Amino acid sequence: MRTKRYEFYESEGDTVDRLKKSCPRCGPGVFMADHGNRLACGKCGYTEFKQEA
Repeated sequence: MRTKRYEFYESEGDTVDRLKKSCPRCGPGVFMADHGNRLACGKCGYTEFKQEA
């Protein structure tokens, strides 16, 4: 099942906001997946672990 790209953006008036974080290695347009305790890029494998509050 493929995700629709319009679900990653939110528009309000003349502004468009990204709802997910972009991968710092791959650049804008490649979003990171949220796996609960970490964010991961499916393209290059870059992973960021979330800090517990």
